[in-house]
Amino acid sequence: MTTIDQLNEYFVKNRDTHLNQMKEFLSIPSISALSEHKADMQKAAEWLSGSFKEAGLENISIEPTAGHPVVYADWLHAEGQPTILIYGHYDVQPVDPLHLWESAPFEPEIRDEKMYARGSTDDKGQVFMHVKAVEALMQLEGKLPINVKFIIEGEEEVGSPNLVPFIKEHKEKLAADTIVISDTALHAPGQPAICYALRGLSGVQIDVFGAKSDLHSGVYGGGIQNPIHAVAEILASFHDKEGTIAVDGFYENVRDLNEEERQAYKDLNFDEDALKQEIGASGLFGEPGYSFLERTSARPTLEVNGVFGGFSGEGIKTVLPAEAGAKITCRLVPDQDPAEIVEKLKAHVEKHKPEGVKVTVTPFDQGRPFITPFDHPALTAASRSYEKVYNVPTVYTRGGGSIPIVADFDEILGLPVVLMGFGLETENLHGPNEHLTLENFDKGLRVLGDYYQELSALSKDELKK
Repeated sequence: MTTIDQLNEYFVKNRDTHLNQMKEFLSIPSISALSEHKADMQKAAEWLSGSFKEAGLENISIEPTAGHPVVYADWLHAEGQPTILIYGHYDVQPVDPLHLWESAPFEPEIRDEKMYARGSTDDKGQVFMHVKAVEALMQLEGKLPINVKFIIEGEEEVGSPNLVPFIKEHKEKLAADTIVISDTALHAPGQPAICYALRGLSGVQIDVFGAKSDLHSGVYGGGIQNPIHAVAEILASFHDKEGTIAVDGFYENVRDLNEEERQAYKDLNFDEDALKQEIGASGLFGEPGYSFLERTSARPTLEVNGVFGGFSGEGIKTVLPAEAGAKITCRLVPDQDPAEIVEKLKAHVEKHKPEGVKVTVTPFDQGRPFITPFDHPALTAASRSYEKVYNVPTVYTRGGGSIPIVADFDEILGLPVVLMGFGLETENLHGPNEHLTLENFDKGLRVLGDYYQELSALSKDELKK
């Protein structure tokens, strides 16, 4: 069994080589949302394929989909040992506004022991870490302690539209005992965290229509319903004055936090006053009876993301608009169903719409919530590996955001999902100057190398719990 010291010696010796290789990967502008980068997407898939081969993986293939390809690889010679499926993505977000970048987004640069480039933390850098952890064990032992399969997609940043069909079509090929994903963050610098739950998502657009065209407010104002007033009335009906969601049945299937989970939140000693100062807010607000962390990760929400209608240019235009609208997203928790929430929102809007307007509710962006018991053996094994390297206890957290494909993996393959990330929330993922802190890159390589060995001590029956 390879020790932490042996892993450390290997990664110190090869650090410059690994950083240069990561720069190569990050220099490919694999932006899935922009059609002009289709060739770059293929180039990134091919680069990853070559990296798999160099690491000693086998059965490497670039699998076509209706969009960008999926890259697959495996190593399956650990007879009787568990099999892990490692998921990640090689596509990245667009880079605008470009003028806010201090260095070119696809010309990776190390400053203050941080790797600056688009995709460095989300998610190319973290995918690369898994590849190099496998390579290290292959170089040190000539084999892996467990069986490994990789599935790295190129469409996560555009909602993974072709991954679910791919998983269903290749269900047998992707069979495993657990899924490991590194696309999340540490709780704080030096504080490893395992994310055991993610919120789901339901989004709708509300459109309100009045007269057939904009009208002069001096001639018609006060005589017909104003669509902006109607939108404001509907939006105001979604919450009570304390912040509780007022949609009938919204909380119906919510799985509440147990005492152990609530204590875990308290043990984090989160400083709400420091948060207010950091974000420039005069106060915090939300559902009574829950802390800020609980509200933002373990409780469902309904937020207005945008309101539109009428004239908003410079000066004033005395217009009574013909239409107005709003965009709404709900973050959902186990055991809420996104489709059911949409129907509840439609019923609420129908109940609360004022007279004199026509209202439509159009669904978009849906994803189911996900949760794995935080005492699952695959998670506690990850915790042990974190603690060997970071020398502090691992915390267990719920993620406030949504990664819909995680719930799809859970449903289609029926496997526990381990979310063990090495990024930080402050690393500007999706924004200018995205970066990866190299301290976590270095430590993460050692954590992963050890984790594969920790999993080898577990039986398949233990992982099925």
